[in-house]
Amino acid sequence: MKKQELEFEIKEIIVSALDLEDVSAADIITDAPLFGDGLGLDSIDALELGMALKKHYGVTFKADKEANKEYFKSVASLAEYIAKSTGINLE
Repeated sequence: MKKQELEFEIKEIIVSALDLEDVSAADIITDAPLFGDGLGLDSIDALELGMALKKHYGVTFKADKEANKEYFKSVASLAEYIAKSTGINLE
């Protein structure tokens, strides 16, 4: 799987899992922050997104707040974590 394919898949999951009405997957910038000034997600969104990613990829997130901050920093960081956790070989 190509890195861009995984990143786009994650963007689609973000849009559908969080019911983002005014945002499409193509609107989400891969390296932009998901929280704060970027996409503007909050902690509830993080929980919902974490559950959607677990359902789709089988990945789990630990209660380690600092590690999760790194994983959820951007779509790119989520893609790296998912690839590493699941053994997806990114081309």
